[in-house]
Amino acid sequence: MKILNFPIIILTLCLIFGILFEHFFPIDLTTTIVCFILSFLVPTLLFLKLKSTINNSIVFGISIYLCMFTIGVFNAKVYTNKQLNNHYKNQIVLDESTPKIITFKIREVLKPSRYYDKYLIRVLQVDSFMVFGKVLLNVEKNTSNELLTVDDIITVKTPFKAIQSPLNPNQFNYKSYLKRNYVFHQLHVKTSQLFLISKKKHTVLGYAARIREHIQNKLKTTSFSDDEFAIIEALFLGQRQNVSNNLYQTYSKAGVIHILAVSGLHVGIILLLLNTLFQPLNHIKNGRYIKTLLIVIILWGFAIIAGLSASVVRAVTMFSIIALVMHLKRMTNVYNTLAISMLLLLIINPNFLFDVGFQLSYLAVISIVLFQPILFKLYHPTYLIDRFLWNILTVSIAAQIGVLPLSIFYFHQFPGLFFISNMIIIPFLGIILALGITVIFFASINALPNSLLITYRYIIKALNQIVKWISSHEQFIWDNIPFDIVEVLFSYLIISVGIYIIHNKSFRNILLGLIVVIMMQLYLIYNTHLRQTHELIIFHKTKHTLIGIRNNSSLIMHHNLHDSILKKENTIVNYSRETGLNRIHYDGIKNVYKINEDLLLVIDSLGIYQGTSFKPTHILLRNSPKINLERLIDSFHPKVIISDGSNYKTYQTRWEATCKAQNTLFHKTTKKGYIVLKF
Repeated sequence: MKILNFPIIILTLCLIFGILFEHFFPIDLTTTIVCFILSFLVPTLLFLKLKSTINNSIVFGISIYLCMFTIGVFNAKVYTNKQLNNHYKNQIVLDESTPKIITFKIREVLKPSRYYDKYLIRVLQVDSFMVFGKVLLNVEKNTSNELLTVDDIITVKTPFKAIQSPLNPNQFNYKSYLKRNYVFHQLHVKTSQLFLISKKKHTVLGYAARIREHIQNKLKTTSFSDDEFAIIEALFLGQRQNVSNNLYQTYSKAGVIHILAVSGLHVGIILLLLNTLFQPLNHIKNGRYIKTLLIVIILWGFAIIAGLSASVVRAVTMFSIIALVMHLKRMTNVYNTLAISMLLLLIINPNFLFDVGFQLSYLAVISIVLFQPILFKLYHPTYLIDRFLWNILTVSIAAQIGVLPLSIFYFHQFPGLFFISNMIIIPFLGIILALGITVIFFASINALPNSLLITYRYIIKALNQIVKWISSHEQFIWDNIPFDIVEVLFSYLIISVGIYIIHNKSFRNILLGLIVVIMMQLYLIYNTHLRQTHELIIFHKTKHTLIGIRNNSSLIMHHNLHDSILKKENTIVNYSRETGLNRIHYDGIKNVYKINEDLLLVIDSLGIYQGTSFKPTHILLRNSPKINLERLIDSFHPKVIISDGSNYKTYQTRWEATCKAQNTLFHKTTKKGYIVLKF
């Protein structure tokens, strides 16, 4: 099937290219508006001039596509300006040392960290200024903490603080992620600082949160364990805050993490269940209209209760369109349905394009449609059960083909037993969802039969046990896979050429495929060459010291970590993955390191450096040594003083002031992150 023969698909692609252009090459608003107006005028004038021959005009077609491209640019620019219009950071002077009286509304409850409950808030007022903007709120945990809820309005006096940039190489850039969602600052407060103004619910999300809270409270009175309760919350309420890291990793390693995110799989099953449930309405007057209306209302009600996340909105939009198509009894091309849903979502919120779930969901569906029929023809099942399992297997493999490059790029992991997990779990997911909805309904009205509760508990427990068993076979899990964006693009280019060759077999096309593969291999060789380097790197690690000496593809890590901590240290894992290291050796921390003609002197808690016969160019202070830094600088005149995460904050503040007075560079990893010394 020639996908690009459908105009709506090309128009959607043009919109996407426009959004990407604005993201990577932003232009000012005035120029954008002028281009937007011109892009409408040109096809309009061509239409008036070429009325009779409009269908055969290539120029008119190009002008329409350029118009859609400009709409993408304009829409992204307007959306960004709308988010920043009257933004608090443009209205007031921000100073981290000056507290502000801030009034805000809770917008979303986030997954808590070890020490803080986290929320996404909307700022309403700062001092006397009525403003707008989203901020990350961190509330220090204590035994008496009462969780805040959506739509709570609160006042607090505290300074705005910058969001910390990554302190180590190749670390997830949470600051950049929040910035894409127009979150630029955070607040750190204690519960005692919060002054509650109102707990009234007055938005759709607020009422949805109240419904979720009601359901959660009713389910908590049952005998579900913590892990079982967390799975039910994730499956039906779109809330993964209570999913433990161990449980999350278990599902991830088994290749079924998509089950924990409410998405197209869940919404599609719910659509089928609703369509079956309301089938009798087809036999009454206007019953088809009523059935379609009820299905769409229930789907969007489910989306609201699940928090209107990007994946939920995308799935419900697409399946709402499918529900309408089913009502009209019209055969439609699945690519058109996908394109229409994507077009609508990106017009509403261009930022959806950069959402990982959004990208993976569409790639999975497109890949299933493209590859599943091809894979299914490779084997001709005889029996019904055989055919059913083969269908699930081919769907799972087809989906993996589409999402694999992007999935490895984001998560650096490939679960080799994904097909087993999906063949076991997917056939029963409809039953799990149907029974779960029934359990939630009866629990909400205090009429949950004990037999149903026990049955469903065993089902969820069995689900967790199966996933745990599959994930325990770690020899089939490939993790820490280095994969950059260029390799992702090459991978999808190879997949696209492969599809083209399948439908258009010829020597020229096969040769084209080989050329693309060779180009990717040349890039891999070039990338390996770029990674050849010699450097000393001082990482940031709270209460500890990590010094790495890299020699091309090998690393010697000097550290004072306990073995139990060292095995779980993500700093070393991230660095080794992205730099293509083959060997890592571990050693203790030395007093002196030679970097070409430069010398690094390490001064620990003993503070011993007198009698040193050489003059170090770099000095590392670790474990809070009690030294006279001014005298040290006068003795050695170093290029830079380095303070790592093992030092007390008060010591670092004092050292920073001394270095400033002595005109000596001071690098503290708690603020500036890791430091690299080339040799």
